[in-house]
Amino acid sequence: MIKVGVFGASGRVGKLLLENLKETSDMSVSSVYVRNSLDFSIDPSILITTDMKSFLSACDVVIDFSLPDACEMLLEEAMNTPKPLVIGTTGLNTHQLNLLKDASDKMPILYATNMSLGVALLNNLVQQASAALKGFDIEIVEMHHKHKKDAPSGTALTLGEHAARGRGLELDKVRISGRDGNIGERTEDEIAVMAIRGGDIVGRHTVGFYNDGEFLELNHTATSRSTFSKGAIRAGGWLADKEAGLYTIADCLGL
Repeated sequence: MIKVGVFGASGRVGKLLLENLKETSDMSVSSVYVRNSLDFSIDPSILITTDMKSFLSACDVVIDFSLPDACEMLLEEAMNTPKPLVIGTTGLNTHQLNLLKDASDKMPILYATNMSLGVALLNNLVQQASAALKGFDIEIVEMHHKHKKDAPSGTALTLGEHAARGRGLELDKVRISGRDGNIGERTEDEIAVMAIRGGDIVGRHTVGFYNDGEFLELNHTATSRSTFSKGAIRAGGWLADKEAGLYTIADCLGL
């Protein structure tokens, strides 16, 4: 039985992890880290703690869906108490991403901006389409609920990275995330990544390839956050016995 530590249990996906792990035969929740306290009840056999070292010591693998600052704290502490980490937190800054890479020298870390099988496959398709459809304009639009804090979404940026990779480009050098005023014509290599926020949209990503006379759009729509929770649980089971290194959801799924 793989003992799972849930980091970010008060969040939307964190709560689903606690529920979905009850239905997983070879994995169970052993510890939950909280900054203050939980506002709901869980099995009394599960360790609920504000002490990071105790949290890490009580589990075999950690699944994290928290906030960037909290994820940074987890990575720093895990450097002293290495554990396999499944990181699903988005909006990480450059320092936090570098810390994640450094930590992966000491432990296996699976980092994914989206844990769903469909998005993992979509990343591959976008890179293939980008390479094949040279000359087509690439526009990415993502839609999420009104409570999402980071924009564009980590998933949209990852899709943009795959699109850029298909053309031998660096996304940071060609990405725009807004247009306003008399900005002139669209540039040839430009990759737009736009964000829409509203209501309770779980997540929708569209990658469009537009040319004169035709266009192709690749879409993924998440209708339930369970797809992220169940994907992370699958990743945790896969990662538990891996060597130190930085892995992706595509590695887990064999894509």
